[in-house]
Amino acid sequence: MPYTPSGFFCDRLIRERERRDGEGSLNKPIRFNGQDYSTLRQDYLQRKTLFEDEAFPATVESLGFKELGHKSNKVKNIVWKRPKEISENPQFIVGGASRTDICQGDLGDCWLLAAIACLTLNEKLLYRVVPQEQSFSENYAGIFHFQFWRYGDWVDVVIDDRVPTFNNQLVFTKSAERNEFWSALLEKAYAKLHGSYEALKGGNTTEAMEDFTGGVTEFYEMKEAPKELYKIMKKALERGSLMGCSIDSLVPARFETRTVTGLVKGHAYSVTAVDECKPSQHKDNKVRLVRLRNPWGQVEWNGPWSDNSKEWVNLSKADKDKLQHQNAEDGEFWMSFEDFKKNYTKIEICNLTPDALEDDKIHKWTVSVNEGRWVRGCSAGGCRNYPDTFWTNPQYRLRLLEEDDDPDDNEVVCTFVVSLMQKNRRKERKMGANLFTIGFAIYEVPKEMHGNKQHMQKDFFLVNSSKARSKSYINLREVTQRFRLSPGEYVIVPSTYEPHQEGEFILRVFSEKRNTSEEIENRIEADHPVPAPASVGEESEEDQQFRTIFQEIAGDDMEITANELRNVLNRVITTHKDLNTEGFSLESCRSMIALMDMDGTGRLNLQEFIHLWNKIKQWQGIFKHYNADQTGSINSYEMRNAVNDAGFRLNNQLYDIITMRYANENMNIDFDSFISCLVRLEAMFRAFQAFDQDGDGTIRLSVLEWLQLTMYA
Repeated sequence: MPYTPSGFFCDRLIRERERRDGEGSLNKPIRFNGQDYSTLRQDYLQRKTLFEDEAFPATVESLGFKELGHKSNKVKNIVWKRPKEISENPQFIVGGASRTDICQGDLGDCWLLAAIACLTLNEKLLYRVVPQEQSFSENYAGIFHFQFWRYGDWVDVVIDDRVPTFNNQLVFTKSAERNEFWSALLEKAYAKLHGSYEALKGGNTTEAMEDFTGGVTEFYEMKEAPKELYKIMKKALERGSLMGCSIDSLVPARFETRTVTGLVKGHAYSVTAVDECKPSQHKDNKVRLVRLRNPWGQVEWNGPWSDNSKEWVNLSKADKDKLQHQNAEDGEFWMSFEDFKKNYTKIEICNLTPDALEDDKIHKWTVSVNEGRWVRGCSAGGCRNYPDTFWTNPQYRLRLLEEDDDPDDNEVVCTFVVSLMQKNRRKERKMGANLFTIGFAIYEVPKEMHGNKQHMQKDFFLVNSSKARSKSYINLREVTQRFRLSPGEYVIVPSTYEPHQEGEFILRVFSEKRNTSEEIENRIEADHPVPAPASVGEESEEDQQFRTIFQEIAGDDMEITANELRNVLNRVITTHKDLNTEGFSLESCRSMIALMDMDGTGRLNLQEFIHLWNKIKQWQGIFKHYNADQTGSINSYEMRNAVNDAGFRLNNQLYDIITMRYANENMNIDFDSFISCLVRLEAMFRAFQAFDQDGDGTIRLSVLEWLQLTMYA
């Protein structure tokens, strides 16, 4: 979906301002949809009515858009009910929140439920996401709230407690305790965050893990896992990391199919514990075990160390108690670490901070967060396979300032993790959005260019190879990888695999030691070379032609209107066949009048006209340079360089706006649009400088001044 400058950029400015005010932190989360939980609850308590959430109503639209949409038979018998209509004694949490409170319903969101199960293992994290002061008795007003990490900010999501039911049973997530509702309400809040329940269908456990913690996830393929994987898993759980695993299914039709061992392919599991025990028949050797949970709340492993297996007979009561062994069909089971490695293909560890898990020391990591976007025709350059556009992707300068405390083999290196996450694709799924295939490359900046914050140009990438890069381009929400590089300056270039794919992203860099990472933004400034008006003796034949035409059209008052200006310019410009242009539009000429009209008459005199013509000649030369094929337009990616040649230094956000405002559907900019863009830039720079009396780069305008400025420009 295309973004409009008035929408996206205003929202972005507002978000940046909110962050400066502390909005988005854990202590001051952003109110999702502007809804404040405390204010709403108090209001409905005073009214003595139950809250009904208009932002996520009890309708088909909140259920979904396709399989759960209006035309689906699945939704016909669904009735939205409050917990007090389902159970005589509903409770928010019964006996503490635990992993057995999460049983999957008729929605393919096992990835989400596996993450919730992991979350229950860490009370501090759990009650950050699920605030405790909520109940169906004290101060009950049918309103609840939950908190999630969302692309760099914490948000507080308010919901009412109407949940989908069929035959008085919850349709989606439910607890093993019929009167417990925290997990069902958490799922509803997460569905609201993404637009509908159906938007939650299919996903990766890491996505929800990160949305619950703000952490960063690292993947291990079992066939490539390090030899110290057991130690890594044990330390990760000790540090509160969330952990999920799955068995890949090579045949999509067999997703979520049970194997003879009771394990399910294409299904997300939670790793809830790792431990060791010493069976009586093992004299010296300990057995390493892993405990897993199936979000279905049933269907378990039936091999060695399963609930009923003979291995438990040889274990002491103390060991059984330590491992909390239970013979129950609750979806949770133990298996040996060796069987775990043989059967599962992938494990995901969401670190609250990406600690060096193989090290006994707990490290504090530096985290930097950058928001960005790829704009078709401007900053969506695709991967390195597309050298003509790759350089236009957003670029982020990374400074690794201090080496690790305990490097291997006495190497002087900095350890850091780069995480590239694409935003909002799940929420926009109902509009046909799919995940892009994304990745990133890291380039070392030559020492002579250190401190230079200019955007790296095409030539740099043609002669320099990347120092490091993501393992592969992949269509996941996030691509994450750990690196070890020497201290220095680097450039990270995030991109989609194909060019011209438009979307937003967040780039995070975590490092053991101090680092800085920031988007490379050119300093915004303008040179205003004003060509000296040619003297009469130096006038070219074209200049003389203009003077004659001007005098002929202007009449006795020697001033021309926008319509007359259009006649003057087009009588000459259309003779330039290499521009392949039909001439200037009336709107362009009105903008030119506004730029050069020094006395506020809405007309141009001869001197103002000559000044304008000299500018147009200069800009015409730039356009011809980039219009080498004489098609009459320049590529929107080349527009960056053309604008730069005209004396304007802009940043990526402004290049994005120029592309959206002036490029056609083929991402080309014709001569009229090119001149209109430069006229607007010159006029707005000039107006800003007139208001910026003290030269500090900021101005204050009244609403009248703002409207006068923008309406006439």
